[in-house]
This record gives sequence, C-alpha cells and structure tokens, in this order.
Amino acid sequence: MRFLGDYKIALLTCSVIALSIYFAIKGVEFRFANDSPGNRNGGKVSEKSLFEDEFMYMSIAEDIDRSHLHYDYYRESCPTAEKIIAKASRDIYNVTPSVAPSLIRLLFHDCFIEGCDASVLLDADEAHTSEKDASPNLSLKGFDVIDAIKSELENVCPGVVSCADLLVLAAREAVLVAGGPFYPLETGRKDSAAAFREIAEQQLPAPDATLSEILERFSVRGFNERETVSLFGAHSIGITHCTFFKNRLYNFSATGKPDPELNPGFLQELKTKCPFSVSASSPSASPGTGLLPRLMQKKGLLFSDQQLMGSEVTEMWVRAYASDPLLFRREFAMSMMKLSSNHVLTGPLGQVRTSCSKALPRN
Repeated sequence: MRFLGDYKIALLTCSVIALSIYFAIKGVEFRFANDSPGNRNGGKVSEKSLFEDEFMYMSIAEDIDRSHLHYDYYRESCPTAEKIIAKASRDIYNVTPSVAPSLIRLLFHDCFIEGCDASVLLDADEAHTSEKDASPNLSLKGFDVIDAIKSELENVCPGVVSCADLLVLAAREAVLVAGGPFYPLETGRKDSAAAFREIAEQQLPAPDATLSEILERFSVRGFNERETVSLFGAHSIGITHCTFFKNRLYNFSATGKPDPELNPGFLQELKTKCPFSVSASSPSASPGTGLLPRLMQKKGLLFSDQQLMGSEVTEMWVRAYASDPLLFRREFAMSMMKLSSNHVLTGPLGQVRTSCSKALPRN
C-alpha cells in the first residue's frame, strides 16, 4: 500500500492520514486490474448504497498525466478559489439535492468528449454548434449552477479560474455531498474555444448501448473494465427519465414485449411508474439503492447498466464492488481522478473563459 505522503497532496487533513494508517494497521487489502477481487464478505451483498459506507480511503492513480497540472494551482492567483467552489456547491445542494447527480453527469459528458475542457458548457453561436444540442446531452442539467459559481469566482478573481477546473471541482463536491469519497485533484486545466457536437452524438454511450460498445468507447479513452464498472457506480444516485428505458418495458428490440432479462417484479414496479402512455415530461424512476447490487438481481434500470453482467470480467467487478463498498469507494475515487484529468488542455493550448457558456475571441 502506498502512503499518501508520497504524492505531495496539499489538501489532505490529519483525519484522512490517521484513517489511512488505521486501514494499513488493519491490513485492508485492495486488488487491482489484473487481480481477482474475490469475495471477502462470503458472497453477501451490502444493503447499503455504495455511497453510504462510513469510511473512505483515497489513493492516487499512477497513470494520470500530472506533468502540467498541479495541486493548489491557484494558490497565488486566486487562493480562495477551491473554497468558493466547495461552499457554493454545498449551498446549492442544500436547496436542490438533485444538483449532485446533475454535476457528476455533466462532468462525465464533458470529459468523455475530447477531454475535460469545458466544451460541453459552450452555447451555440452564429459560427459554432454546441455540444448541449447533441441528443445525448439534451437532458443535461447543472449549467446554471456552473454559471452561478463562475460569477462568484469572477467577482473575486476575474479571468483566473478556468471553467474546466470549476467543473471538475464542483463535481467532486457533488460526489462528497452525495456521500461519496473525497479524492484529490490537481488543477490548471484550460478551456476549449470549440465544441464537438458531432463527436458527442457518436461517442457518448447510449442508454441502450451493448457491452462491447461500452467497453470499446471506454477503452479508447484509457479505461479498462475495472474502471468502467466503477464509473458506472455513479448511477447509484439520481433519477432516470422513463424515456431512457421505456422500450425495455413494452417493446424491447421491437418485439412488442418486455426485456426478458428484467426482473419480473422490478418490471411491474417500473410499469407502474412509467405507464405505456407516458410522455417525455412524465415523472422519472430511480433505482433507490446502490446500482451494482441491483444488477445482480437483474434490476438495472438502463439496458447499458445491466450489460455489465454480460462478461466474466465485468461481472466479476460488479460482484466485487457490490460485496465490498470500501473497495468500490477507493476505486471509484481513483477512476474519477483519472476521468477528471482526461486529455486536459494546459498552458497556451486553451483559454480561461470569463463566461463558461461563451469562448473568448481567438487572436
């Protein structure tokens, strides 16, 4: 087990260090990509949400490119930046708890397409299209939250904090307020001057994506099966609109019948919440508890979620994380760190927008 001190993490607290020592003394084991996770709970599935474990353990993923990002990047230029983002995110969450899954999803949709460059935040104009208008992004929320926090930052440190850094830090706070693990993040990302609507249309995993499609798209971005399953665990929170899984209930693969892989009891529950005549504006459904244990019961809400049980390797990690919430929290944190540092723009390669929805004029 590596010690956190090796990584020069400026923001770690004494409590986290003490907690790390506690787990080291207790001999907690964590297995990585090439190891079988086994089943250390005798096959029992935790009934808790995977975001509700009492303890948290953090680690830094070695494969994150840290050459141009730094911890406490704004120490001199805007020393209160991260505190402003954290407080504003929590204040908004206290009024509107649904902001947490919205920000996590917003981060994923940004970082998955051409890297974490805040391109998903750009509005369309006369010369450019917007990723917001890509069909997978039409249901995204949280843009107003980012704009509100950006305004606070601009009042204190105009033109300093990038929207890309703002988004990854706000998403981390969303994970925390939802009961998830803290994970350290380096900063120094710059914003893109362009959006990538066509790539978003083609590359964001659809709710009906097959396992091969999911793994291929994650693999291209450097994520293996273990990391992919851990990131899907974010679906443990939030709600899902009926339109994203209605076909599974009534017309799976154009058969006029339900998806045979759906748990029969769960099928009836979903039909009650999402009747055949449901409109796009009708109420949504929520898994209610941690996603991964439900997959083992054939209660995945989205077809793409349930696909994680479709291969020996991904099923192995579903079962491992479901039976060991501490393992899941640790590896979810590592995967979120990796996602948040995916193909970032730094230095002169990007810009720092003063408004997250509008790129600065190019020189």
